[in-house]
Amino acid sequence: MAAAARMDLDGNPILPMTICMIGAGGFIGSHLCEKLMAETPHTVLAVDVYSDKIKHLLDPPSAAEGQQARHPWDGRIQFHRLNIKHDSRLEGLIKMSDLTINLAAICTPADYNTRPLDTIYSNFIDALPVVRYCSENNKRLIHFSTCEVYGKTIGSFLPKDHPLRKEPEFYVLKEDASPCIFGSIEKQRWSYACAKQLIERLIYAEGAENGLEFTIVRPFNWIGPRMDFIPGIDGPSEGVPRVLACFSNNLLRREPLKLVDGGQSQRTFVYIKDAIEAVLLMIENPARANGHIFNVGNPNNEVTVKQLAEIMTQVYSKVSGEAPLEMATLDVSSKEFYGEGYDDSDKRIPDMTIINKQLGWNPKTSLWDLLESTLTYQHRTYAEAIRRAMAKPVASS
Repeated sequence: MAAAARMDLDGNPILPMTICMIGAGGFIGSHLCEKLMAETPHTVLAVDVYSDKIKHLLDPPSAAEGQQARHPWDGRIQFHRLNIKHDSRLEGLIKMSDLTINLAAICTPADYNTRPLDTIYSNFIDALPVVRYCSENNKRLIHFSTCEVYGKTIGSFLPKDHPLRKEPEFYVLKEDASPCIFGSIEKQRWSYACAKQLIERLIYAEGAENGLEFTIVRPFNWIGPRMDFIPGIDGPSEGVPRVLACFSNNLLRREPLKLVDGGQSQRTFVYIKDAIEAVLLMIENPARANGHIFNVGNPNNEVTVKQLAEIMTQVYSKVSGEAPLEMATLDVSSKEFYGEGYDDSDKRIPDMTIINKQLGWNPKTSLWDLLESTLTYQHRTYAEAIRRAMAKPVASS
């Protein structure tokens, strides 16, 4: 009996499509590839310089002797190892596709200060050909931006004890209404947000002037297994990652969690599998997604960075069976931690009105559950890496 046709939100059959996914080998890309292979008939042209996180999708499964094993998605995912900065093959792959999804970016906070030129080039200059190829070839584009384009909240400019600071209109971030407020030019921390905002404006202008069909995604701290990065294990051995990855590293190495400027900034966190559901809805409902910017986050999972550290310490103790350190946290200044030129936003709380109205999406996973899933994976990954390192023969002198 043939499987029932999959339908979009308006009751129309979803036809198989070819998707050029730039950055497919990263954290978000690997989960999106998994979803597309497991639940859809779509084909993915996976573009990246690394494939470790999608290796399980690309390599044939193990089989009994004398038999040839195949994945159910065999032939529907192809890996293309290329750097979008300087590879003429990129336009050809976009031409072959119905949809391009651009996930490529430098998005490590310490780099915004120490590598501002690379940050600007990666997030603006390198994205320009992707936008141009999609526009010139009439191909749909889903571009991944960042919640950092909002910058600082209006409320952050009020006195700390001002009652309006607690009013949602002074801190909740709305795609179609909130201003994008950055710090001074000397605060190079905003190089990332500014580059991301400018490419958003370019995409929006391509839509207005040249008819580009686009969707822009603004992620608010997507968290889960295979998250970038555990230094020296699933990412570079140097640099300072985002807050949750920093805390993960501290917990894995039995070090105090470093609270920058007391950990008073507020953030929200959403589980990667919930977020990928939202992206799939965008992919398969172009009539509802085209021309829109979508916040994708979970306002119910709002905590201060200090509260996050406390919860992660509890969750990791449960996952690992290890007692928390006697001194679980350590206060450091932003200058000491990130270097000169660092600045920050006080709150990042997404308004969910537009994505709920257009796609009917709401996140489901609690902060505790998403942390338990993430830290369980990271604890296992770290333990396996240590075992492999200890098993390596030591060269004699």
